[in-house]
Amino acid sequence: MAIQEQRTLPAQFIEDIGKDYATQLKGLTSVPLDTSKFAPTVAAQDPLQTQAYTLGQTGVGAYEPYMTQAGAYSGPSAYSAFMSPYQQDIIDATMADFDKQSAQGILGIGQRAAQTGNLGGGREGVLESEYRSQSDLNRARLLASLRQQGFGQAQQLASQAFGQQMRMGQAMPALQQQDISTLGTLGAQQQAFAQAEADAQREAARMEAYEPYERLGYLGTGITGMLGGYPGQYQSTVQPNPTPLQTALGIGTGIAGMYGAYKDMMK
Repeated sequence: MAIQEQRTLPAQFIEDIGKDYATQLKGLTSVPLDTSKFAPTVAAQDPLQTQAYTLGQTGVGAYEPYMTQAGAYSGPSAYSAFMSPYQQDIIDATMADFDKQSAQGILGIGQRAAQTGNLGGGREGVLESEYRSQSDLNRARLLASLRQQGFGQAQQLASQAFGQQMRMGQAMPALQQQDISTLGTLGAQQQAFAQAEADAQREAARMEAYEPYERLGYLGTGITGMLGGYPGQYQSTVQPNPTPLQTALGIGTGIAGMYGAYKDMMK
């Protein structure tokens, strides 16, 4: 018995494209991708950020020198650093002028005593003694006033210096924080720009690496569309020759059929 087999084949150009696609797909997928070329990276810190970090570290306790100096401007001996170097010269000059005037006063007592005929008398001695006592008292008061004036001025200057150092110590952290903030902001902007560049380069590398796959994917999609849109172009029919056994069986079957028909006719 003859066997018939029918096959519907695609158009020859589609079959050729399919074979080419399979060859390309096998060759492309047989080589692993080097993903290190487009692995994510993080931009390094900008030098301005590093400077801000360093300033933040070194700035800790930056107020201490001002606090220490402020401490030197307090206490019982703080005034000594602010005493005028000309203080003693002022005192000496003032006291020399006072002594000169005092001497002239004593001389005036003697002159008046001579005019009144009491020169060398007891009255002259009493007046001179009283004058000297008052003069010495005035001299001591003047000297104390000069010293107190210099001490008071020195104390006032020490107090002002103490306040200045305290205010500078308090202002220093805020000023440093402004610098740190400015440097950090500028550095972050630079780092963001560097990160954007790194991301763009990574994306470009990824696109380059996947371009053959995408191109082959487009080709495969096109082939799939063509396979659905083009019917078979020809058919083939295969009729295999019967084997000797099949021939013998065929002959036997024919004879048996003929013998049966003959018997029916003889009845």
